[in-house]
Amino acid sequence: MFARCPKCGHAPLPADQALPAACPACGVILAKVGQAARRRAVIDADEAEAARPVAVQRWHHRLLEVPDRVDPVAFWLRCALLAAFAVWGLRLIALDHRSGEIGSSFLHGPLLVFHEAGHVLFRPGGEWLSVLGGTLGQLLMPAVIVAAFLLKNRDPFGAAIGLWLLGVSLLDVAPYVHDALAPSLVLLSGETGEAGGHDWIYLLSSMGLLERAPLLGAFVHRLGALVVLTALGWAMWLMRRQWRRIARADSLDRL
Repeated sequence: MFARCPKCGHAPLPADQALPAACPACGVILAKVGQAARRRAVIDADEAEAARPVAVQRWHHRLLEVPDRVDPVAFWLRCALLAAFAVWGLRLIALDHRSGEIGSSFLHGPLLVFHEAGHVLFRPGGEWLSVLGGTLGQLLMPAVIVAAFLLKNRDPFGAAIGLWLLGVSLLDVAPYVHDALAPSLVLLSGETGEAGGHDWIYLLSSMGLLERAPLLGAFVHRLGALVVLTALGWAMWLMRRQWRRIARADSLDRL
């Protein structure tokens, strides 16, 4: 809908601007002007993409790739999924890392499995790396998901969800780091870290950083929150691009 004539600036224009409505002053067909503007917008977007350096184009395309034709049903299902992950992620961010509240969340159990597997996976690297391997293991799993969706499946939305999980894993690590200075979390052994077996007491003590455990725990929590919010923003941008692709397809179908 044009408020003023795009050619001569005349106003008001007819309320119904579908063919064959024309500007009363100059006679230009309003619907045809709108079609030309939409075609020009498509061409301008393509030219802007072509002007980027090749490496930037490649990663821009890979990170923000959307199908040529977007299924509206799949689009709305992904929107619903994204809304659920957004609410879930914000609730996990709001949990107090100092008291280890995230330990009661559903995702703590699966992440703990990968944490313990990480100790075994990195054992050949020696004792220090084996201890760190627990944390590396639970961070490596969502990182692999991101890479698989992005590089193999060419599904950046799935990669964004994997990045969300990486952020949640960092949120899950934060209480463990914070707990190193004054252990209160109950470990798998059924005892607190003072009795032994606390990864981050060992790691931070070996680096002379035990006194900074609360500060480091807060940093990991904030980093996890940032990653979760970045993942949600990425997924929202992809949904915006998909919506525009649906709208563009509808416009071209009407031409």
